[in-house]
Amino acid sequence: MQLLSVNVSLPVDINVNNQPISTGIFKKPVNGSVTVSQFNLAGDQQVDLENHGGGHKAVYGFSANEYDYWQDVLNQENLPYGKFGENLTISDLSEANLCIGDQLQINDCILEITQPRVPCFKLGIVFNDKLFPKRFIKHAATGIYFKVLQTGTIQSGNEVTLVHQHSAKLSVQTLFKAYFDKDFVNADEIINLATTIPELSDEWSKKVVARANKS
Repeated sequence: MQLLSVNVSLPVDINVNNQPISTGIFKKPVNGSVTVSQFNLAGDQQVDLENHGGGHKAVYGFSANEYDYWQDVLNQENLPYGKFGENLTISDLSEANLCIGDQLQINDCILEITQPRVPCFKLGIVFNDKLFPKRFIKHAATGIYFKVLQTGTIQSGNEVTLVHQHSAKLSVQTLFKAYFDKDFVNADEIINLATTIPELSDEWSKKVVARANKS
């Protein structure tokens, strides 16, 4: 894996249905070294802290490989990195292979996988399509949120190395599908497994416990 782009944004104000909202989803690539702190990247700021940011969602990564898919689906050439609101655009960042609790190292920074991304309505604003978040969820490759275990500096071009594999081996995509796909085989078993993984974010721990209690 390789870090192809580092993307940040300070909040901007936009008008949605005649209501002003502030958002940091419009990420832009930056050059040079970027400091990764415990809760975010230098030059980046989350606005809706109930749904974004915090220790378990300090950094959001998205696979560069998905750009080819969405450019074909949307018939849009050359979508710029950061378009999906990601901080890190990484080649071969596979939700199907990477697991909750796995750790990735980029230069001197170590990140731990905590949960899949669940897109909000603001992604629909980016693509001028209210239904886009649902399409994004259906595709089930929505990117990965990270906790910062070791702060440091990163820049585009850095190698991204898997330095620790969690023993539960619950992939990000398997968990995502088990939660969102009603026809997913063995969903209850996956949800129950997720409840035993302490590295799972608080947000998703609550989700899977609630789902497990219903089954």
